[in-house]
Amino acid sequence: MRQIYSVTQLNTQVRYLLEDNLGLVWLSGELSNFKAYGSGHWYFSLKDDRSQVTCAMFKGKNSGVTFRPQDGMQLLVRARPTLYEPRGNYQLVVEFMEPAGDGMLKQQFDALKMKLAAEGLFSNERKRPLPAHPKRIGVISSPSGAAVHDILNVLKRRAPFLEVVLYPAQVQGERSAAQLCQQLIAANQRAEVDVLILGRGGGSLEDLWSFNDEQLARTIAQSAIPVVSAVGHETDVTISDFVADLRAPTPSAAAELVSSQAGLIKDRFAELAQRLSLLGQSQLRQQNARLEALAQRLYRQSPERKLERDNQKLDELKERLRRALPRLVAQQRQPLRLLDARLNHQHPGKRLTQHQQQLTQLQQALGQQLKGYLYRQRQGQLRLIDKLNLVSPLATLGRGYAIAQSADGQVVDSIHKTEAGSALRVRVKDGVINTSVTGKSPS
Repeated sequence: MRQIYSVTQLNTQVRYLLEDNLGLVWLSGELSNFKAYGSGHWYFSLKDDRSQVTCAMFKGKNSGVTFRPQDGMQLLVRARPTLYEPRGNYQLVVEFMEPAGDGMLKQQFDALKMKLAAEGLFSNERKRPLPAHPKRIGVISSPSGAAVHDILNVLKRRAPFLEVVLYPAQVQGERSAAQLCQQLIAANQRAEVDVLILGRGGGSLEDLWSFNDEQLARTIAQSAIPVVSAVGHETDVTISDFVADLRAPTPSAAAELVSSQAGLIKDRFAELAQRLSLLGQSQLRQQNARLEALAQRLYRQSPERKLERDNQKLDELKERLRRALPRLVAQQRQPLRLLDARLNHQHPGKRLTQHQQQLTQLQQALGQQLKGYLYRQRQGQLRLIDKLNLVSPLATLGRGYAIAQSADGQVVDSIHKTEAGSALRVRVKDGVINTSVTGKSPS
């Protein structure tokens, strides 16, 4: 019976076959059609002279790439073959990317490292300690390189009495590894140095590649003389570092390490010299202090010093007498001052002045009380006037009212108290109006 697939089922099945059977693969090729989308994902192709394959590298993976990919680059990638089901396109999902040159060298480095480690060339048991007191140090490096100058400067500063033998060799290029091996063998044959420094300054992985040579590693391991590897900077690591008896982070550090004991001896001599100088200075200070003490004793016991003390005592007595005389005179004058004060206190003129002051004060107090009394009386009158004005008819007139009076002065408060033609006097707030009655009507 035939099994019939849908297109989706077929693409899914093919994707499973690719991913399950191939897994992760390493691939080298030329980058082309590179596109970086706003989402952060990268899409490109890898090709050689006959074929190409579509690739995708998603944001979570490409964030670790330390360079900017450009078309034409040779790359080494680690990827998972798969199928993009919606279009049925075969592609690679890239998880790691680096330039092909460094990547291939790194693979070779890791492979050689694993091989030599398995043989035991990196084992600590086979490594020897550096000599505690070397007399002669060998340096295998380029005579024109910065590493040699750094090593010589450090040794000159720390241990100028140590001899240095230079074994010149190229440290970069095709023949450099062979020359390094030859000089290492020559140093062992001549047996004229106690320790060897093998090194150079910093550089790229390709620049340092001579120190990753397998034959050089085996020559270092067979050396009868202890070898210090000092290649590049502290972050640079080579196969020579692993197989050498000691790895120094820099050439200067290697010089520090091989001359450490010599430097300690130099420091010890400097310390002893300083202690001797300090001891001599201490003895000199003690003798000077003793001489000064004897001079002080002689000065204190001399007749001249005794005469000085007596003169000083005489001057002190004179000064005490000078200060005591005014005090005695002041003590005699004190009773006289008291009597004079009592007399002045009882003097009639002074008492009269006091009475006059008291009289003046009483007059002022009386005037103040009288003013206060008159002010209070005035205020009371004003309050009575205000009360009287409140009940006065004149206050009513001031509000627009009038008082009608007959000719005989009687107040007319009804229409029945007057007749037509009668004369009236109408009082308003500011005067009197004379008028007569022309008529009347009840309200």
